[in-house]
Amino acid sequence: MSIYLTAILKAKKESVQDLKSILDNMVLNTRKEEACEKYDLQQDLEDETVFIFHEIWKSKEGLDAHNQRSYIKEFVEKAPNLLEKSAEIYLAKLV
Repeated sequence: MSIYLTAILKAKKESVQDLKSILDNMVLNTRKEEACEKYDLQQDLEDETVFIFHEIWKSKEGLDAHNQRSYIKEFVEKAPNLLEKSAEIYLAKLV
């Protein structure tokens, strides 16, 4: 069963460019993963501090493996200094 994930991130105003650089690297690397079907990053039109990921994963196992990648661990490590609040993450199935 595919996993549909939406993540909403709100950067600190002074961290927008640093966060975007890390997120762009995540997109570049994640799209190469076997289990990744879709990994799109969007930035809010009115609030440049808001980033939204739309992801589709072939399986929970694939998503779990993704979360162990070095570039994801790097983001998790740096996130508290870059984000205004914890990321909002929604896991869903297609209905």
